[in-house]
Amino acid sequence: MIRELLERLPNPRRLLQDRISVLVAIGVAFAVGMASVAAYVTSAVALYARTDDELVEIAAVTRTWVQRDIEGMGGINNDALRAVNANVVLLRSDNQSTYVPGSPAPFTPGATELAIARTQVGSSARTVKGTDGARYRLVAVPLDVDGSYYALVIGRPLAPTEDILRSLQIAILVFGFTGIVLATGFGWWIGRSAVRPLRDLSQAVAVITETDDLEPITVRGDDEIADLTRAFNTMLLSLESSRERQKRLIADAGHELRTPLTSMRTNIELLMADDRSGMLPPGARSEILADVAAQLGEFTTLVGDLVQLSREDRVEAAPEPIDFQDVVARAVERAKRRGPSLTFDVSLEPLYLVGEPDSLERAVTNLLDNAVKFSPDGGTVTVEMADGRLRIADQGPGIAEEDLPHVFDRFYRSDKARTTPGTGLGLSIVDHTVKAHGGAVAAGRAPEGGAEFVVSLPGRSAPWSSDEDTEETVVLRRDDL
Repeated sequence: MIRELLERLPNPRRLLQDRISVLVAIGVAFAVGMASVAAYVTSAVALYARTDDELVEIAAVTRTWVQRDIEGMGGINNDALRAVNANVVLLRSDNQSTYVPGSPAPFTPGATELAIARTQVGSSARTVKGTDGARYRLVAVPLDVDGSYYALVIGRPLAPTEDILRSLQIAILVFGFTGIVLATGFGWWIGRSAVRPLRDLSQAVAVITETDDLEPITVRGDDEIADLTRAFNTMLLSLESSRERQKRLIADAGHELRTPLTSMRTNIELLMADDRSGMLPPGARSEILADVAAQLGEFTTLVGDLVQLSREDRVEAAPEPIDFQDVVARAVERAKRRGPSLTFDVSLEPLYLVGEPDSLERAVTNLLDNAVKFSPDGGTVTVEMADGRLRIADQGPGIAEEDLPHVFDRFYRSDKARTTPGTGLGLSIVDHTVKAHGGAVAAGRAPEGGAEFVVSLPGRSAPWSSDEDTEETVVLRRDDL
């Protein structure tokens, strides 16, 4: 019923706080109405019951007097009737009525009272309208005098009782209306307080839409709306972080892509000019084509690395239970082909985890390629895995102390590395992949004198049994670049 009343409101787009106020007012009005009806009915029943009890007591006393002197109505006079505010009528079974001398009753007994006189069983109580237009409450009790059957009827005007009920009605209406007004105001205040955080959220969204300013909202209280505000602020921080990452990636990509594109354009222009004039010396054309091919390869690698780093999703390509030892072994075999003059000192222990084998293999390959790139001819690359840690070290020049904090930054290349081929994204991909698998990677100087990288991944040394849930062993998470 309340919902139907709300749907009938004239403005379906009214403010939420107004709807709360109306809902509170309707609820309070309904409650006050029910309570008022219950109070009025209870009071009326109690007052009528009390009147009936008093009239029955009067009838009991009067019946004793009348039985002693039925002709003189037990000596009852006007003073006695005024004292009890009642009228007395003696109704015989043949429907003959006898009144107190000098005090005719303003009402006439009916069939209900006549039935009491004839049956001499029980009693009756009812409300009638008197000859003077007033309402009376009649109580009839049986009376037997020397074999003659009567009904002693006691009547009392209901004006005092109705005055009390009327005053009660006025009080209920006044206090009920006042309560509804106060409840409406209180509901409006509650609605305004309740929707203030929602209004702030709405205004924040409007400001973000107009100004593109991701400013967090002040959190008020510790309720569900405060939780919603905190969640919204978390979303804003995530959007701000994503935007900054996007801006940085675009800026870095634009800077790094410009160099190979410019070089390729220059070489292509030389080839086109040579087609027209034959200006290049013998063998130069082949060198330029080889340079273009190398630049295309570098360009392809750079684009692939950028795509890899731009992935914001979870590592969900093909997560599966794997032995990380196998992944590292495959990467080592590939690195051996790229560094045929190097010695690889490999010592691997099993490490079982849930992960994406292709991305993990690429990360390990990047570390090994870095070691191969900077190792001298005849040098040794150490690959050790024990206790959930993978260590890769080389005998190259190592990493300068000032470069250690930045080796995993995108496009960062130390002064020593600028003359070597690469995009500056390999180590960033390693950091991205390892963190996505819940691990960590650290760089430092190896005891052998070169660079050292240590990868830690959550896993176990024993394989899973058939009844274990491997999906819950390692949780792959979003990388926060």
